[in-house]
Amino acid sequence: MKLFATLAGSAFVLFAQSASAETIYLTAGYFVDPVSAEKIESPAFVIEEGIVTARGTANRLRKPRGATVIDLGTATLTPGFIDMHTHLTSDPEDPAYFSLSFSNERDAITGVKNARTTLLAGFTTVRNVGAASYSDVALRDAINEGDVPGPKMFVSGPPVGILGGHCSDNNLLPSEYNLVGENVATGPWEMREKVRRNIKYGVDLIKTCSTGGVFSKGTSLGAAQGTLEELAAVAEEAHARGLKVASHAHGTIGIKNAILAGIDTIEHASILDEETIRLAKENGTYLSMDIYNTEYTLSEGEKNGVLEESLAKERAISKIQRDSFTAAVEAGVKVVFGSDSGVYPHGDNGRQFSRMVMLGMSPMQALQAGTSLAAEALGQEGKLGCGDIGCHANFVAVKSDPMADITIFENVDFVMKDGKVYKRDGKPVADAY
Repeated sequence: MKLFATLAGSAFVLFAQSASAETIYLTAGYFVDPVSAEKIESPAFVIEEGIVTARGTANRLRKPRGATVIDLGTATLTPGFIDMHTHLTSDPEDPAYFSLSFSNERDAITGVKNARTTLLAGFTTVRNVGAASYSDVALRDAINEGDVPGPKMFVSGPPVGILGGHCSDNNLLPSEYNLVGENVATGPWEMREKVRRNIKYGVDLIKTCSTGGVFSKGTSLGAAQGTLEELAAVAEEAHARGLKVASHAHGTIGIKNAILAGIDTIEHASILDEETIRLAKENGTYLSMDIYNTEYTLSEGEKNGVLEESLAKERAISKIQRDSFTAAVEAGVKVVFGSDSGVYPHGDNGRQFSRMVMLGMSPMQALQAGTSLAAEALGQEGKLGCGDIGCHANFVAVKSDPMADITIFENVDFVMKDGKVYKRDGKPVADAY
């Protein structure tokens, strides 16, 4: 019996190794390459163990013997999309006060649902910026282990910030509860300690806030949060450990403080002036500007139970942020794709592409913002957001030319992540789950 178990175990290992070593020959009508900014006819890719190992055209790159052929006909391929600002463990339909009843475990399960939806929308990589009790770390690990389907996740865990501030504290509870957020800190040394705590529990990046926010009670969008010294302490501590830092910032002073502190990406970046744009460009700071979700919040927010205070702030900031987006693009600042999903329904991420074009980007720039440039901001260039040799085999396909009509990205027909097909002909692949 013991011998049989050993042989059976060996057979399973051999099967697993064989499955993971499958060679795929992928072809389509066109490939839009964001790295070279070219549209290539009849592309062909050889994929082994989830990585692109050869690339060419169908009439020149031979199919390896025994390879599985995936021929997408006349469809157009692009690298899988990257969303730099998501909240997979929350839903927009959950009213502010009612959501206080949700446990961290419930949040993680919500994340499982939303991770699958996001992947099927063509987003093969996301950066999750803010989740209580490391629920996003748990979700990332479950995806990496193959327990649940979802995009590759870079996660921040609980944000680090000031008492009573946006993103790090819970201002909905009255004083008799005597509760503050997990990573509330005062002063540079406490900020460093919270960064160290997050690193201890497995985050990939650090999230902080340098202004108030739309969805936090009692905070002002224009008011700075945290001193320059506190923000610099967060950045220095994270960078010393090889982690990047994202800072939520709507107001001009808070944006400038974050840039001067050495923070890598500014989230929202709503109120930009010429000096701030110049600082961002000089320092190579990336701006992640969520310019679609305002439409959802203003049309559906009241029905979803969004507080009137939050709706008023959204009404006040939406046009200003869109004008700032246009100014940043025209100035040549590095603007990446960040949608703030969770404020609007997960899976609708692709709707932001058309708004980026409407507000000043070319279709190629919008694609680059959501692929190669986002990968650069993650420190993952040459691995993600690309289709070259050595890149992860993350691809989406659509029926028509997205450079002629980028709204086609709102309904992708094919999704591959790390060489595994999750969606084909517009439908989920059943055995991928």
